[in-house]
Amino acid sequence: MLKATIFDMDGLLINSEPLWHKAEKIVFKTVGIDLTTEQCLETTGFRVDDVVEYRHQLQPWSNKSKKEVEESIIEEVIHLVKKEGALMPGVLQTLELFKEKNIPMAVASSSSMRIILAALTALDLKGYFVKLNSAETETFAKPHPAVYLTAATKLGVSPMKCLAFEDSLTGTIAAKAARMKTISVPEVYTKKFEVADLVLESLTQFSEDHITQLFS
Repeated sequence: MLKATIFDMDGLLINSEPLWHKAEKIVFKTVGIDLTTEQCLETTGFRVDDVVEYRHQLQPWSNKSKKEVEESIIEEVIHLVKKEGALMPGVLQTLELFKEKNIPMAVASSSSMRIILAALTALDLKGYFVKLNSAETETFAKPHPAVYLTAATKLGVSPMKCLAFEDSLTGTIAAKAARMKTISVPEVYTKKFEVADLVLESLTQFSEDHITQLFS
């Protein structure tokens, strides 16, 4: 029986992946790295410190610390979310469905808590969620299941009675490793997403029938 629902944020609730790409391009350029969108896609779903470490290993720089680069990316993403952030299709109808059914909802995101709060506040979503969990407080980021397991603990619900929504393969693997039923809404579908229990093209396709299908 479904007891709680846990959502990723970037690329699922909020169309923020292009904003992350823009922020990464701006900030990494200050350390001599010119990124393409394709290169930015390599780290979709990564925690920001892991993105910085990944880039530093490939192309080391010395004019700024990795922490300074990380903070600059966070600040730029917050600025862009407030200025350009938009909801993904079907988000409100999906959140309203769970609200009407009195099923508590949480966010489990690789983003920092500052970004989570800024994004949810800017787009008036904060009131839907009873718990928020950022992977910045976890020892291991996605695809490790920690961020989802902690979210379930905060909700006081067994992971096996949770439904997770993801858009990235990294996040989908994390949610499945937490033993949650998982719905993936990938921007670009590949067969690797078949690890999910259900794959949708958009949240506009989600309905109460899917809950019955997954938890009957």
